[in-house]
Amino acid sequence: MDLAAVLSLLLISSLSLISTQEEGLFQEDHPEKFCAWECMTFTLMWPGAYCVSWAKIHCKIPDYVKNWTIHGLWPMVKERVCCGCWPIFRSDLEELEPQLSLLWPTLISKKSNYTFWKEEWHKHGACAGCVEGMNAPAKYFQTALKLRSLYDIDGALHVAGINPSCNTSYQFDQLHSALAPGLGDLHVTQCVQDHKNRQVLVQVKIPMYKNFTLGCHRHHPTLREDSRESPTSPGHPCRHEEPIYYFPISHENPENPCG
Repeated sequence: MDLAAVLSLLLISSLSLISTQEEGLFQEDHPEKFCAWECMTFTLMWPGAYCVSWAKIHCKIPDYVKNWTIHGLWPMVKERVCCGCWPIFRSDLEELEPQLSLLWPTLISKKSNYTFWKEEWHKHGACAGCVEGMNAPAKYFQTALKLRSLYDIDGALHVAGINPSCNTSYQFDQLHSALAPGLGDLHVTQCVQDHKNRQVLVQVKIPMYKNFTLGCHRHHPTLREDSRESPTSPGHPCRHEEPIYYFPISHENPENPCG
């Protein structure tokens, strides 16, 4: 056998070994446990309150953001990050970027929208990708946008006479009654405390099965244990006995919209 043939065989063997190792890495990094979830949480956030308890993060609310935004679509799995082996590229979201910028922006001034979306994909979307219809970055984000249009918190609260205000507070039962017809009885309303110790509405978590049916009784009532929220995730379940404020959005002073 001449030298060229020997080198060719060595190259083929080397490529075969690399391929086998990569396959093993993928299988190890994306085992069945990432797909063994039955429920997910769709979380919508009120920009008017997100920055209230996170002054150290340096928040910035874009001028075009005036309504509830998406915080995340999170399969209920225990792993902190789903799978770093499933890459996402900016081109994957190119067509969706205008909608995502409006409805799923980052409010952290030092972080770009794409960086935020990339984190959401690796932490949550790669697990959601186990479900047909979300099995690619564009499909995952498109699904979240469709859910955002389906669950209109802005409209539901407005119809019930619940509008942003620095002076008017509401009772928990008022909020729950306004949202339950559209979000189901198991939705979780979350609040933060401002510097005057007022309880302020910040986000709503909507539990659903992987077929998008509202519910998921196993993880009620807090839905916190398996959602793997980040350290910068605001909110705790609103206390029923205290009044709840629904602060307006302040683009000029997002950390302290009501003084």
